[in-house]
Amino acid sequence: MDKKTIRDVSVADQRVLVRADFNVPIKAGRITDDTRIKGSLLTIDYLRQEGARIILCSHLGRPKSDPLPKYSLKPVSIRLGELIGIRVRFVDDCIGQPVAEAVAQMATGDVILVENTRFYCAEESKNEAEMLAFAEQLAAPADMYVNDAFGTCHRKHASTYGVTKYLSPCVAGLLVEEEVDKLSQLLQTPQEGFVAILGGAKVEDKIGVIKALLPRVERLLIGGAMAWAFFKAQGMEIGESLCTDKSLAGAQDILSSMPNYLDRLVLPTDVHMKKVSDDSGEMKKVAADQIEPGWNALDIGPQTMKQYADIVLAAQTVFWNGPMGYFEEPPFDHGTLVVAKAMGECRGYNVIGGGDSVAAVTQMGLADEIDHVSTGGGASLKFIENNGSLPAVEALDQDV
Repeated sequence: MDKKTIRDVSVADQRVLVRADFNVPIKAGRITDDTRIKGSLLTIDYLRQEGARIILCSHLGRPKSDPLPKYSLKPVSIRLGELIGIRVRFVDDCIGQPVAEAVAQMATGDVILVENTRFYCAEESKNEAEMLAFAEQLAAPADMYVNDAFGTCHRKHASTYGVTKYLSPCVAGLLVEEEVDKLSQLLQTPQEGFVAILGGAKVEDKIGVIKALLPRVERLLIGGAMAWAFFKAQGMEIGESLCTDKSLAGAQDILSSMPNYLDRLVLPTDVHMKKVSDDSGEMKKVAADQIEPGWNALDIGPQTMKQYADIVLAAQTVFWNGPMGYFEEPPFDHGTLVVAKAMGECRGYNVIGGGDSVAAVTQMGLADEIDHVSTGGGASLKFIENNGSLPAVEALDQDV
């Protein structure tokens, strides 16, 4: 990457503010998936070995009111301490005197974790002055800044972007470095043999990345409820299948604005649908143009599964983001699992961009077969849409 990383600067005896991504699932005070915590260990271990004093900050969830215990990062401090083998002191605020006092007591190699940055509305404020004022308080106890939270790099928040205005140097952690390097390979790959797969529910969330990918790829496979929006935009019956007005408008935008590339857009030829007008739970698999009123398409059909798997297996480069159907409810997870299996068996360079796609390859025991599993679904899409540019990465020091 063209930005400085922690390897390019001296961190010895420096108070280093590290923006990590500890947005992990917690139920009844217990962490149910510590993958993101483990993802931070390379950077934390490096900084400790080099003699830094590490001040970790992160968001957790979307607290909408006063600070709530269920959004506290305290359980993360306990689990992180177990993973790195030392006590990680937890500070029950992220700015002000409590943090200043904790930092003043730190020795080299010590690690503290401050409370959820989103307990302050200014973290995400669209009022730049308000956001920067909070960022200045976050930065106050530190000498330098490390961004190791790729999943938030597409956001201009106080802890990802604002703090770079008040600390120097500002560099990338090892996780962000890896993400940028791996995803950059997608932008440098030739069109021939480059396949992208996009699924999920909302076309409107992916208009930008579809427009960015279509000129780059040989094939762009569409699955999930996004496909129903394209069907409806073409005048097809979709019954009770999920399709919001915004998704429909998004599909119409793609179809009308990119006529020269529509031959690369691949839609399902058949679907697996469920009757919703009674309690029978009746299901059937039909051609895409045979969806009936009162039925809900919930997955791609068997012909499409085979077609998509064959395309993936033959690809030289594959990028996948989003499920092929209603992944949460078997048997409508089948299309997603078939694509996951093909991804694991693909001999080309394969990248997965977060979310249910990651869950699918993990469920299939194929995660180790994927060249890169991104920690940021939304960030990976924005990285491609913006041709390799993300606000919080651009704010870091240039490697000259």
